[in-house]
Amino acid sequence: MTSFSLRQTYSQLPDHFYASAALSPVAAPQLIKLNVPLAKSLGLDPVWLSGPEGVAMLSGSHMPPGVQPLALAYAGHQFGHFVPQLGDGRALLLGDVTDASGHVREIQLKGSGRTAYSRRGDGRAALGPVLREYVVSEAMAAMGIPTTRALAAVVTGERVMRETPLPGAVITRVAASHIRVGTFQFFAARQDLAGLRRLADYAIARHYPDAAQTPAPYLALLEQVIAAQADLVAQWMLKGFIHGVMNTDNMAISGETIDYGPCAFMEQYDTATVFSFIDERGRYAYGNQPSMALWNLTRLAEALLPLLAEDEEQAVPVAQQALATFEGRFQQTYLAGLRAKLGLSTVHPEDAALLRSLLETMQAEEADFTQTFRALSSEGAISGEAVPEPFAGFEAWLERWRQRLAQEGDVSVSTRVNAMKQVNPAFIPRNHLVEAMIKAAVEENDFSLFEDLLAVCTRPYDDQPGKEAYARPAQASERVRHTFCGT
Repeated sequence: MTSFSLRQTYSQLPDHFYASAALSPVAAPQLIKLNVPLAKSLGLDPVWLSGPEGVAMLSGSHMPPGVQPLALAYAGHQFGHFVPQLGDGRALLLGDVTDASGHVREIQLKGSGRTAYSRRGDGRAALGPVLREYVVSEAMAAMGIPTTRALAAVVTGERVMRETPLPGAVITRVAASHIRVGTFQFFAARQDLAGLRRLADYAIARHYPDAAQTPAPYLALLEQVIAAQADLVAQWMLKGFIHGVMNTDNMAISGETIDYGPCAFMEQYDTATVFSFIDERGRYAYGNQPSMALWNLTRLAEALLPLLAEDEEQAVPVAQQALATFEGRFQQTYLAGLRAKLGLSTVHPEDAALLRSLLETMQAEEADFTQTFRALSSEGAISGEAVPEPFAGFEAWLERWRQRLAQEGDVSVSTRVNAMKQVNPAFIPRNHLVEAMIKAAVEENDFSLFEDLLAVCTRPYDDQPGKEAYARPAQASERVRHTFCGT
C-alpha cells in the first residue's frame, strides 16, 4: 500500500496547457539527500520517500497509483529573443499538496527525461547542477528569501553527455506554482484569449485571491506580481545574489526565485559582476537585475493587455501606470533592507547618500559584499573601539555611519549587533566551495562536502565557531569566473 498521494489541479485546465509525459526509467537510482523537515511540513512520509518506491518516483522511473505527471507549456524571452514555445523540456509536475501552513505547494521533478517540449534536449540533468540548486535554494530559504525548495536529490546510475560524460541526477523541487511570465506569453502569442483568461483566473485563485474581489481583477493580478517581483529582486540585491538567467520563462508570478542555473553569490562588490558563461554581454549582471525584472514585467503586462481593457488604446496606459510602481516599490524594499543591514531603524533624509557612499567605497576597495556587512555587525565596528580588518579604506565612511547611529537614540550595542546579525549572513554558498563540492561528488562520488556546505549554509546567520573557512572569500587561485546552466 502506497504512502504517497497528490492532487493534480493543473490537469483541470484545458489540454493545451500541458502535455502528459511518458516516464523514462533510469538504471540504478539512489537517494543522495532527502529534505526530511520539508517533507514533514508537506505532510509526506520521509520513510516512504526514502524507500524503494519513493526513490523510484523521485527518479522519474515509476509513479505511485494516481500520480499522473505533466509537462507544462510556456513561451519566453531568452536573452531578449522571443521563443513562442519552450515548455518543461526536462521537468515533470507530479501534483500538489497543502502544507502545514495551509498553502498549496507543487512538487516537480527536474532532470527526469524527455517530454513533448524537449526539442533536441535529452531531458536529463547532470549531478553538478542538481547539487548546486539543492544547496543554493535551501540557503536562500534559510535567509528568508522567497524561493523554490529542494525536497530530494537522486543519482540515476546513468551518464549524461555534455562536454564530457557526467553522472546523471534528478532534483525534486517544491514551489507555490510553476506559472511563469512565459506561461502568459504562450497564450498571448497564440491570441488565445480564452486560454489567457483561464490562466489568469487560475493564477489569481492560487496566488492572489484578494484580486478577485477588486473591480479590475486582472489589473490587480498584474499589480501584485509587480510588487512581489520588486520585493524579490530587492532581496537578491541585499544578499549579493545573481540569478544569472533572468529570462521571462524563469520568472515565477508567485514571486519566488525559480530555475537556479548559472546562479552565484557575488564576492567582491561590483555592480557589473556576471558569472553566467552564456551571458557574454552582461545582460543579467548583478546591477542590471532590477531593470531586467521590470523588462520582464513589461512583457507580462503586454500579454495581459487583452484582459485589462476592451481595446489596446485603453489598456496600454493602465498597464504603464501599474509598471510605473515597480521602481518605487523596489527602492522602498531595498533601502529599508540596507538600513536594517546597517543597524538603522529610523528614516533620515541623508540615509540614501550614506548608503550610496558605502557601496561606492566597497566597489573602490574591492570589498567582499557578505564579509563587509557581517563585519559591520560587530561591537568593535559600531563602537569604533576595534575596526575589523576589512575596513582599511573605510575610515571616513565609518565615522559618518557612527554619527548616524547616534541619532537613533538609546540603543545598546549588543541589541544593535543582534539585530544586524539577523539580516547580514555570515555564510553564503561561496562559488569556490560550491565548485569544490561538485568536483568531489562528480569525480570521487564523495558527498561529504555537499553535506557540510548544506549544513553550514542553512544556518546563515549563526556564528558557527570552527566553520570560519566557509565564510572566507576565495583566494585568487580559487576564484570561479564562470558558472554554467544545467541543460
